[in-house]
Amino acid sequence: MALPNQMHGLKPVVNKGLEWIYIGQPTREKLDALSKRYPLHELNIEDCLSKNQLPKIDRYDDHVFIILQFPTTQKEKTSPKFSQLSLFIGRDFLISVHQGDLKPLSELYQACSTDNEKDKQNIMGNSPGYLLHTILDALVDDLLHLLMKVIGNLDDIEDAVFDDKVAVAKEISILRREITTLRRIVVPLKRIMLELISRDVRKFSTNVEEEDLISYFNDINDHVSKVLEALDESKETIEIYKDTDHMLSSEKTNKILSFLTILFTLSIPVTVVGTFYGMNIIIPGSVNFSYNLYDFMPLILTLSFSIGSIIIMLYYFNKLGWMNNLTK
Repeated sequence: MALPNQMHGLKPVVNKGLEWIYIGQPTREKLDALSKRYPLHELNIEDCLSKNQLPKIDRYDDHVFIILQFPTTQKEKTSPKFSQLSLFIGRDFLISVHQGDLKPLSELYQACSTDNEKDKQNIMGNSPGYLLHTILDALVDDLLHLLMKVIGNLDDIEDAVFDDKVAVAKEISILRREITTLRRIVVPLKRIMLELISRDVRKFSTNVEEEDLISYFNDINDHVSKVLEALDESKETIEIYKDTDHMLSSEKTNKILSFLTILFTLSIPVTVVGTFYGMNIIIPGSVNFSYNLYDFMPLILTLSFSIGSIIIMLYYFNKLGWMNNLTK
């Protein structure tokens, strides 16, 4: 058995013979040192050092290797990012390896690292299966909290979609990306949970006095199912909001274009008729101004043709229903 100084400072937390080794930033040196004490396969070590492995379970005679993905701690209004969590689970040990900030996991480890035996017992129990349940339960609860934020953002977008003064296209796109990212995490997690319950949970229990771990893992699986159902509903809802926002934006744009088109069209008769007279029309204030009514006939005819043309076009546009779009 390797000595602690041969494990690059990785001191396991021990409770009644059960060891938990926590690695927040894995390196080749740390994992190679662990492989001298624990049965770590070389391929699994490579998987731990990689950041883009798909969730999976590898089963061996003396341990199980699991890869899962969870969202990292993030700032507000940013899309969640993946953090890969790798777990080696043997008869009397559990090794957790992750890259990124998994706050629930680090808080659990800090609680176990204290001298409070009661907290250590509540978290680790007497078997690696109980410790695995505690870790997954904390991470899935964090998923539930993140889901509540998504639902809250959906409610805010619902109010903003029907407000003409607010543009929400960017917010809708960000939330769609967030929902998609979470579904990419939860869908494989659901599959892994079903495999653990059906094939592996009983192997993790080493104390016959413990309650049946399957009921514990079934509870986590139920939470994962609820998260997945809520994400599916949120995905459908955000798609509806996207289509609604696009439709309302298109309608608003059409109204503006209709108004500008009619305004431009109404100015055509004045432009055309006025072109025939140019500067040859006598108007009040001009140099050739006089009070002779005959001199104002070109101006009167120009105005009459222009106003008459506008009235005729307005009547025709209204008959076609174009004017109705401006009044709605």
